[in-house]
Amino acid sequence: MKEIAEKFQKFGVVPVVVLEDTKDAVPLAKALVEGGLPCAEVTFRTEAAEESIRLMAEQFPEMLVGAGTVLTTEQVDAAVGAGAKFIVSPGFDPKIVDYCLEKDIPVFPGCITPSEVAQAVKRGLKVVKFFPAEQAGGVAMIKAMAAPYTQMKFMPTGGINAKNINSYLAFDKILACGGSWMVKKDLVAAGEFDKIRDLTKEAVQTMLGFELAHIGINCDSETEAEKTADAFDGLFGFTKKVGNSSVFAGTAVEAMKSKGLGSKGHIAVATNSVVRAKNYLEMMGYKFNEESAKFKGDKMTAIYLADEIGGFAVHLVQK
Repeated sequence: MKEIAEKFQKFGVVPVVVLEDTKDAVPLAKALVEGGLPCAEVTFRTEAAEESIRLMAEQFPEMLVGAGTVLTTEQVDAAVGAGAKFIVSPGFDPKIVDYCLEKDIPVFPGCITPSEVAQAVKRGLKVVKFFPAEQAGGVAMIKAMAAPYTQMKFMPTGGINAKNINSYLAFDKILACGGSWMVKKDLVAAGEFDKIRDLTKEAVQTMLGFELAHIGINCDSETEAEKTADAFDGLFGFTKKVGNSSVFAGTAVEAMKSKGLGSKGHIAVATNSVVRAKNYLEMMGYKFNEESAKFKGDKMTAIYLADEIGGFAVHLVQK
């Protein structure tokens, strides 16, 4: 259960998929993987769900495939038998939850009231689905319910889209969001899997929110660093601010008092989540300098890529 939850957190978005025809399962899975979200909750709303899970799990073993809208213990068995790694139910059904727990199957039941969350806590669950999110009060309702249940994390689904996802993920009690805007039924039916791949990429980029934070310039001494910052201040009015190891000119230019990482300097790229950005870039094949990671409490706030780009070391930094 904990391992699946950690994967959800790293992905940030869990595509919620409805498949009417099993022929669409493999190309859809391929589009999600190529788009940067190797994860899917395949809903048991159609007869194609069980076989679709089987095909996706077999063809893309690296993918985290689970079953959603599970309403019976028979569906639990069918889904797990097909290769589902987790079960999601729209509401809190004690029979389904207890059945999954007895069989050590990761389960995430829907909860929209404190009473339902209390039942989840009683059973030792640490993460629940919040559905339908927007209709049930959105982030404000989740914050209200999270207040007394401090150890509980939520996965809101229903009404989540590119415009509001970051308002949800900004709350630290939200593990990830379920969404279907990148896997709309009409796109699947029309076989527009390239479009689904592109929408998935857009969803990831929106969630991560990459922005250039600042550029660090390696200087040989504190005197040179101050001189560099003074130049930017004089030219553009970037106010100089002296720190322990560097001198900033505004917020965009950092003159290092001594040679830091990178033969020429460093480039800082801000993101909404360093952990999710790191996970995404690692899936893309990039490596990180693990020793460079910085933390605030148990939350990673910065880390450098292993390789330079154009002579600059590049690091992610938490917004």
